[in-house]
Amino acid sequence: MNHLSDNLSHVQARIAAACQASARAVDGVHLLAVSKTFGADDVLKVAACGQRDFGENYIQEGVQKITKLAAQTHTPALVWHCIGPIQSNKTKLVAEHFDWVHTVDRLKIAQRLNDQRPAHLQPLQVCIQVNIDGGDTKSGVTPADVLALALDISELPRLSLRGLMTIPDPVEGFTAQVALHNKSRALFDEVKRALNLPQFDTLSMGMTGDLEAAIHAGSTMVRVGTAIFGGRTYTA
Repeated sequence: MNHLSDNLSHVQARIAAACQASARAVDGVHLLAVSKTFGADDVLKVAACGQRDFGENYIQEGVQKITKLAAQTHTPALVWHCIGPIQSNKTKLVAEHFDWVHTVDRLKIAQRLNDQRPAHLQPLQVCIQVNIDGGDTKSGVTPADVLALALDISELPRLSLRGLMTIPDPVEGFTAQVALHNKSRALFDEVKRALNLPQFDTLSMGMTGDLEAAIHAGSTMVRVGTAIFGGRTYTA
């Protein structure tokens, strides 16, 4: 149909192969197509191939696409994920327009999202972002503080705590990538046991360059942009 269709098929084949190599069911790994910097028309082309989950890093850009596509009667029902940093002055936009948020790393933001989530919408699906490798410039709560934050978020009625999200610094080689992602999987399992929440089922980790290693380590959602949409051009 188009190069985006071919790209999507290739990524889906990579996921299927990684699941087979790791003895995992392919339906246990969800693909999140990261559409930041690409237009609504490109989202529609990928959606026409059956993809339904899309991730946006830039909140205002994402809201523009969400509202534009929602106004078009032929647009399929899409699920929108906020995967970028959230400042306090942007929580209302996120709470009103997105279905998922992967980047909650402090209680203040969670409380604002909860208070600003419209009553007619389903609870906002939330993942806690964890700074799993301790990068100085990375967002995310420290592993030691995850459980306390998770317990607080689980008490907020307009949020549904679904899991953890990580963006570790890149490392070279499959073995090193798996070892790093295994730290996230171990933390996820620990928090899941402590919370005992049935809906806590999402480990969002792995991108274009390391999705195979992330799946091997137990990722349930990989975030892929470049391999689907192509290289990005950023404006100053």
